[in-house]
Amino acid sequence: MERLKITQGDITQCQVDAIVNAANTSLLGGGGVDGAIHRAAGPELLAECRTLGGCPTGEAKATKAYRLPCRYVIHTPGPIWHGGTADENRLLASCYRNCLAQASALGCKTVAFPSISTGVYHFPVAHAARIAIDTIQAYLQTHDEITCVTMVCFDAATLAAYQQALEETEPKHA
Repeated sequence: MERLKITQGDITQCQVDAIVNAANTSLLGGGGVDGAIHRAAGPELLAECRTLGGCPTGEAKATKAYRLPCRYVIHTPGPIWHGGTADENRLLASCYRNCLAQASALGCKTVAFPSISTGVYHFPVAHAARIAIDTIQAYLQTHDEITCVTMVCFDAATLAAYQQALEETEPKHA
């Protein structure tokens, strides 16, 4: 599916309509991609996030992008991995679905995602990649308004996991 791309890079450099921030539930910044997005956007992002009252795991809230080269940042707190027994799969799929729904509502055509929950939240990367790819593809099948979703992987191991997940979902040609 050419509407879904996978690349390795820095999500804060993506020139798309919206980037997704793998946030914590406070939305007030943190480590990893969250910290990088807040640093690149500038202090105005934190000021706007303070007005949002946090966000539950699996939900999504949008802000302006300020100094980032995109229009919006869509913040979503991913689930912390507890061995798969705490509804993590459903919550992670909900992150992707709700971010895409926010992007559609904002009129976005292009969206970039990081690998949600696979850093300090310890969601197994290969498992998370499969959920992400399946959820994004299902959404794109019924939403023509989004023309391109890019998974922006931080490192080569994450990139390989997402490429493998995408290969496994593509129909085999005889």
